[in-house]
Amino acid sequence: MMDQSIKFDVNLINRYDKAGPRYTSYPTALELHEGFGDREYREHIAKSNAAGGPLSLYFHIPFCDTVCFYCACNKIVTKNRKHAEPYLANLCKEIAMQGDLFDSSRVVNQLHWGGGTPTFLSYEQMKTLMEVTREHFHLRDDDKGEYSIEVDPRETNDQTMKHLRELGFNRVSLGLQDFDPAVQKAVNRLQSEERTFSVLAAARAEGFRSTNIDLIYGLPLQTVDTFAVTLDKILAVSPDRFSIFNYAHMPARFKTQRQINDADMPTPNVKLAILQMVGQRLTEAGYVYIGMDHFAKPDDELAVAQREGHLYRNFQGYSTHSDCDLVGLGITSIGRVGEAYIQNVKELEEYDQLISQGKLPVFKGVELDGDDKLRSAVITQLICHFDLSFAAIEKQFGICFSDYFAKELEALAPMQTDGLLVLSKEGISVLPAGRLLIRNICMVYDKYLAQKQQQFSKVI
Repeated sequence: MMDQSIKFDVNLINRYDKAGPRYTSYPTALELHEGFGDREYREHIAKSNAAGGPLSLYFHIPFCDTVCFYCACNKIVTKNRKHAEPYLANLCKEIAMQGDLFDSSRVVNQLHWGGGTPTFLSYEQMKTLMEVTREHFHLRDDDKGEYSIEVDPRETNDQTMKHLRELGFNRVSLGLQDFDPAVQKAVNRLQSEERTFSVLAAARAEGFRSTNIDLIYGLPLQTVDTFAVTLDKILAVSPDRFSIFNYAHMPARFKTQRQINDADMPTPNVKLAILQMVGQRLTEAGYVYIGMDHFAKPDDELAVAQREGHLYRNFQGYSTHSDCDLVGLGITSIGRVGEAYIQNVKELEEYDQLISQGKLPVFKGVELDGDDKLRSAVITQLICHFDLSFAAIEKQFGICFSDYFAKELEALAPMQTDGLLVLSKEGISVLPAGRLLIRNICMVYDKYLAQKQQQFSKVI
């Protein structure tokens, strides 16, 4: 059985804690360019249809009722629910346009609504959106797909969860971040334990197969003790998964973060201590480290997929659906279809203009070349499984690994000396001390990184 443990080494983390990508794709989204548009996307859809296979759909719902000061997502903050109506009308038109381009026999095995706050929408709006999707894409009706939604417990109740289940959702992720009142006030997200746990209980009562809780460490006024209190309260209700993200404080880049008092930010040492506590508490509670910021119960599909060697990573994070082409819908959404990444436009006005002209709202994209696909396979294998077989890569791509990646293997040698990994003639095995630093290991294989590194957050 695969060893899914982690080892926390403060000295190693301090030495390796530098900026780097999260590798939800390779090449990263920074390599997408405006020379890729509607025509190129249509060409890749045609190639994708020829290859066949199931689909994954991602819908971006950008609206939020209030602004959380830490947030770096693409969002529109408004209390007027009518502001969503023209956007949803355009989104339904895009669904029709894209659905007509994909082979109707291709089953949608994975579907995700993200944001923003998808539960900003009324039940009727959500119902219409799902009905239009079902009209133009081949959605499953046997509940065997992975249909997930991000919810804000502050805008969700028992009836909401009932409606979502009726619409076909079977997985839910609850945004929380921290229960501490001082932290909540500092980031403008006031959220009660009672409401949060009520939504979780409702999800279970309605038969949602998987429940996830989102937390963030490194927020203003957080300490090891206060975050431990939050964590213990959540462990008591035993969600299936945890997503525990490192807060990247970049106020120069994200305007809303400027409302956070810099003096309230925890020191790097405090952040590390919180991370160490989190790893210890969760592993003691029986959760396994999937990678990056994710922990799951041993019988969760992600943990099983990791042990069985078919875990995957895409723009939504870790996934069990590596066989799906990912179709992005709505502003800012990113997809992967065939051998290309595609991103939609970011502004509502431009989105409206393109949709009204009957054009796909593509902003930019990139077609992967042979080297991209090779490096993507290496990075995906490492970040998902902490292990890489040279023979498997050589067979798939027709290369000699030690020749093709001679410089990279040389660059990994100090990491072996530091106890992050083991290099052998057969491959790479990431050790427990290297798993928290997996992004550093993957960065060795990123040929685009040098000129772009300043645009990423730190790995820890």
